[in-house]
Order: sequence, then structure tokens, then C-alpha cells
Amino acid sequence: MDLNKIKKVHIIGIGGIGISAVAKLLLGLGKKVSGSDLVSSDITSTLINFGADIKIGPHNAKNVLKDCDLVLFTDAAPEDNPERVQSKKLKVESLSYFQFLGAYSKDKYTIAISGCHGKTTTTALAGLLLEAGGLDPTVIVGSKVKNWDGNLRIGSSKYFVVEADEYKAHMLELNPQVIILNNIEFDHPDFYKDLNQYIETFNHFVEKLPEDGILIYNGDDKNIDQIEKPACEVLTFGLENPSVDITIKNIKVDHGRQIFKPIYKNQELRDFNLQIPGKFNILNALGASLLALELGVNPDVIKNTLAQYTGAWRRFEVVGTIENLTDDKNGAIVISDYAHHPTEIAKTIIAAKEFYPDRRLLVTFQPHQIQRTKALFNDFVKIFTQSPADIVILSEIYDVRGREEKDVTKRISSNDLLDKIVLAESKKLVEGAKTSEYFYASDLTETKAKILELVQANDVVLILGAGDIDVVARELVK
Repeated sequence: MDLNKIKKVHIIGIGGIGISAVAKLLLGLGKKVSGSDLVSSDITSTLINFGADIKIGPHNAKNVLKDCDLVLFTDAAPEDNPERVQSKKLKVESLSYFQFLGAYSKDKYTIAISGCHGKTTTTALAGLLLEAGGLDPTVIVGSKVKNWDGNLRIGSSKYFVVEADEYKAHMLELNPQVIILNNIEFDHPDFYKDLNQYIETFNHFVEKLPEDGILIYNGDDKNIDQIEKPACEVLTFGLENPSVDITIKNIKVDHGRQIFKPIYKNQELRDFNLQIPGKFNILNALGASLLALELGVNPDVIKNTLAQYTGAWRRFEVVGTIENLTDDKNGAIVISDYAHHPTEIAKTIIAAKEFYPDRRLLVTFQPHQIQRTKALFNDFVKIFTQSPADIVILSEIYDVRGREEKDVTKRISSNDLLDKIVLAESKKLVEGAKTSEYFYASDLTETKAKILELVQANDVVLILGAGDIDVVARELVK
């Protein structure tokens, strides 16, 4: 792919959170961009305002014009997609979103943010720190960042910061100079058969680093310990391992901020503070900070940038408060978060309780993908029976089209999770331990109704899930 020779690009599924950033990037480079998507959205509207020609509705071969130089497509567009078929007939070069990122990354100093959790926050923080440090990076992030008014920052330097998605081993398309590896945990059971295959794939990814590259990883993560370290510079961050290159001491939560003292290569720096909760976000900040320090960014610049960061879209996002109801319900805080893996959920619930210790916590969770729910079923039961949530509403599973096994879809429901959780809770009652209340909702309409029935004025309503549950969060605060 020679971007200098490409004038017109067509993008199938242009409204996706990742590929839409590529659309903006191409428009910023002066390319003519057309695209298609099944439904209109804020993202497609923004792209149209940027100059993209977008067709909304069923994909159609007529959308791919003969003078097109390149066709890009999302992972959700199968080979028999009519627009992909048409591009082959016209003999137009076609690349997936991740193949494009791989080709683009060849000519850049690519910083790939990887791991099972925390990629988006770490990518946003890394990009903001390099921006504040005057390194002028290009950044593609899988969410919306207020500072950039979206999911892309176009820079003019060699630095390219990007999320490295492990699903279907997409990260192997990239050509990284630096890898930040946050954690490794089993997920995506529709692609990976077990944790060993996960670790093996990350091994292949780390092997892509050149001798003058840098691996930055979480020194607390036991699964990362199984990765064979490459023959390049290796740096570590963590909270528990005293031998890491950057760690912290003296964490305290005060008025909605986490305050802590970083220790970089045995040298104490001035206190850092974050407006986003949870030790997992401190780890995300440490990984990004270690990168910035190694690239020469001043510690005070890092401190000030971290302090100003308020989070990304659907990453512990305070959407607003419930109003226009009754006095006993008005004022409840609504937070939306993308967490959908048991580990992420558990940590996010704990973080919410740490930030709002005097408020009742009403958690609403929509499991993402039937196959994932089945594979991690016992983990979901465990984390909800051990969580500090006061009320839990389990919305029906979000069925991911094209990623489910037919025999699985008939055998699992959020109601099955509820039954097992309630059974576990009954044992806690006998033991005299604190218990929570649990409810099931068959769809989003029932989910919203159940929240409005149960919510009280001083509550925190935490909406969790990677599906369409975020719609409920937005509607609650309208």
C-alpha cells in the first residue's frame, strides 16, 4: 500500500469506532473517502461533516465505484459482503482495518498498546502525554477522547500510538517499535481455545519488536512472566513487584481523586493524581508514564497531564444525574463503563465503591456474547457474589452477530447467571455475611424500568457491558 498514490478510498462499515478513525485520518491526508454502514450514528454524521460520502442502509455493490483505489472493511464484513465481492470484481486492493494499520505502521515509530484490559485508557494517556511533551503523535484510540473530540489525533511526527487488539490475533498485523503490555488473561473463547494459546499469541507479538525496540510490561502480571522476553530494551511497571522500573507508594482517595507518589528507577517524583478510579487505572497511568519518561517527557508535564484527564467515552464515564422524576430518585449519579470481562467488572465495581463510599451502588450488567458468558460463567458468578454492589440487575445477554455457536445460543441466559448467583447468596445468608439484591431484565426496556423502580436519590448507577446497554445510561439522564 502506497498512500501517496491513493486518491479515493471506500470503507465498508465506516461507522465503527476503530475504522472511523482511519476514515478521519485519510480525510486529513486529503483523500476522497466514501463509505457505507447499516445505520446512521453520531460517528457517521461527524464523518459526513468532515467530507465523507456515506451511504446508509444494506450494503450494495453499487457503493464501490470503478475509480476507487483502495477498499477497507471492518472485521464484521464477511467475504460474501456485496461490496467486498464488488471490490474483487473491480480488482481494487482491499484491506481489513487491521491490515491497513499494519501497512501504515511500517513507516512510523509505532507504539502498540496491548493486553486484555486497559488498552483504551493507556492509549489515550500515552497519546496525551506525548502530545503534552511536544512529540506530536498520531493516535488512534478505540473510544472518544474529549481532548481530541473523538477517536483520532493527527500528528506530524514519526510517532504513532495505537491499540493492538488481540481478538483473532489482529495485533500481529502491526509493526511495533514499542509495545506496552498491560496484562494477559483468557478471553474471546470464540477464537482462543485456552490461556496457553493466548500466551503463545502474545509471544509471537513480542517477537516482532526489533533489537532497538522497547517492551514495557506490567511486572505484577503472572501470565506475562511466561512470555519470552525479546532481545531489546525491557522496562516494567507495577504496584506489587519492588523490582519494577516505575511503581508508587502512599495511595489515597480524596474528593474524587487518586493521589500517589511515583518512584521511577528508585527516584521519588512529585505526587501524581488521577480523576479516574481504581488501581487498574493507576497501572494504566504507570505504563503510559514509563513510555513518556523513556521518550524524554518532563515528569512535571506528565503529572499535570494525568491530573487533567477525566476519562474516555464508556470508560467509567460519568454520564450525568437522574432528574425530572421525584425527590426520592433525583440526583442519582449514572456511570457508563465498557467492562465485560469478569476481572474488569470486579475491579470497576470496587473502584466505584472507593470513589463513592457513602452511596448505595446499583450495578446493571449486560453480558457480551453468549459464548463468552458460557466459557466464563463461574467467574461471573464468583465476582458478583463477592462484589460490594448493593443491587445488581442482569440484563439479557448481548448476542454478537456472527460470533455465536448455534448450539450455545439455546443453552445460556442472564437468567441462568441469576439463578446461580442467588444460590450462592443464600449460603452467605446462612453465614451471616453481607448480601446483595439481584434482578433479571429480559431486554433494555425492562432494564431501564427496573433501574427507575429501584433507584434512590443518593445512588450511584453503574452501567456495565460492551453491547448496547450504554443506551440505557444515556436515556436515564435525558
